[in-house]
Amino acid sequence: MKNKSFFLSIILVLFCLIACKQNKSESVLETDKNNSKELQSVFINGDSIHYTDFGKGEPVVFVHGSLGDYRSWGAQVDTFSMHHRVIAYSRRYAQPNKQIFNDSADYSVLPHAKDLAALIKSLNIGPVHLVGHSWGAFTALKATIDHPELVKSLVVGEPPVHSLISNTRVGDSLLNDLEEHTFKPSANAFKKNDNLGGIRLFIGGVMGDSLIYSKAPEFVQKRWNKNVLELRGLVVNRSFITIPPEDVQNITTPVLVIKGELSPAFLKVIADKLDSLLPNSELFTLPDSSHGLQSSNPEVFNKTVLDFIESN
Repeated sequence: MKNKSFFLSIILVLFCLIACKQNKSESVLETDKNNSKELQSVFINGDSIHYTDFGKGEPVVFVHGSLGDYRSWGAQVDTFSMHHRVIAYSRRYAQPNKQIFNDSADYSVLPHAKDLAALIKSLNIGPVHLVGHSWGAFTALKATIDHPELVKSLVVGEPPVHSLISNTRVGDSLLNDLEEHTFKPSANAFKKNDNLGGIRLFIGGVMGDSLIYSKAPEFVQKRWNKNVLELRGLVVNRSFITIPPEDVQNITTPVLVIKGELSPAFLKVIADKLDSLLPNSELFTLPDSSHGLQSSNPEVFNKTVLDFIESN
């Protein structure tokens, strides 16, 4: 069961990046607004973490999901920086940060949560409004649990906190199928140093379409390829953590939980469970969106999150 729960945690972090068409909001990710000339870096926890910093006002920190980087928030930076100071950073292992695979490294959410807290402290911007998506939302949630004094409000878009609903009938059924038809083939490819094969097998199995990789825009493919280190580490090292329900219940920070109208059922169940445990939360279903959320429906996503931030 432990391995099954781990595999579930990996699948959920990746739904966020599987967009199959390049619409206007997606193309924003490649604009000059977030190019390398605007990048800054801070040395924390033994590594240089890169970030962009735009606008003035109360700080908003964006935390991206797996296979992504600071550019994953291209559809948000301009809008949010009109009235806020916006920090979009690349988590450890994501471009352009150092990317060296190490079998002994911790690829769980723990180092990312520590990095996030250290980033806020280093920039002396706390308390901040945290906005996280998928694995980034899990990171933001863990950072809030560990350092509530650094967070003024929290927005989590479908964080894969699998332990909150583990050992359920629905979960066991889903995990058995995914383990046999998706995770094992993907893990075997990564172990053979076939990163492209690992990505293709994983994404194809998750989405039920073996051609999903080839259908993605070229710039999305390139980003996945260059940010594969974390996924490989998760699959090969089986890195995962458990969040006790009582840790969630002790969060007093205002929290907005977002789930997509078209998202996989398991993601919705996790979002619902998270909302039920949080003492000070709101639950919002983003229309016409699957797990992509901020890229699937950026206009409604931006308005909803901004309204929540302004009220807190």
